[in-house]
Amino acid sequence: MKRQLLSISAAFALVLAGCGATSTKDEKPAVSDEATHDEMEGMDHSSDGSVPEELQEAKNPKFEIGSEANVEADHMKGMKGATATIAGAYDTTAYSINYTPTDGGEKVMDHKWVIHEELEDPAATPLEEGAEVTVLADHMKGMEGAKAEIESVKQTTVYMIDYVPTTGGDEVTNHKWVIEDELSEK
Repeated sequence: MKRQLLSISAAFALVLAGCGATSTKDEKPAVSDEATHDEMEGMDHSSDGSVPEELQEAKNPKFEIGSEANVEADHMKGMKGATATIAGAYDTTAYSINYTPTDGGEKVMDHKWVIHEELEDPAATPLEEGAEVTVLADHMKGMEGAKAEIESVKQTTVYMIDYVPTTGGDEVTNHKWVIEDELSEK
């Protein structure tokens, strides 16, 4: 009886493993924003708040340090719609990047945001779309030291924020980065 149950369980596991495997060897797997959000959900997006020495505080930020703003950014699950407390404001160039994590993970497309000061020996700001860079930021596992391609460029004020995800959970502190266009007045 135990052998039969084991055989049935093994057969069932094989059937389930085959479900969803519909691509052929020439097809690329579909990439969706939801998959990216789900992969990022378990990560801790807080930081210790340290910033590169050469990063300049914003002279006239739209959102003052200590003030609150609505988060319009949708970088990860639970971010959009949250109330942010501004922890830092800096004038710089922000880049969205495509990179393959150094830990062997799948390629990350359009990661928002890495700032100019978080790149290894960058040329004069701003870099152009398509430029290849090495990332010094450690916002996510496998990011530091990764080779990346610049996807988009924004000369803007970037904000470090504290917020509680709308999906619940612990407060995210010193999250790097959202740009000014991704925040709205409270």
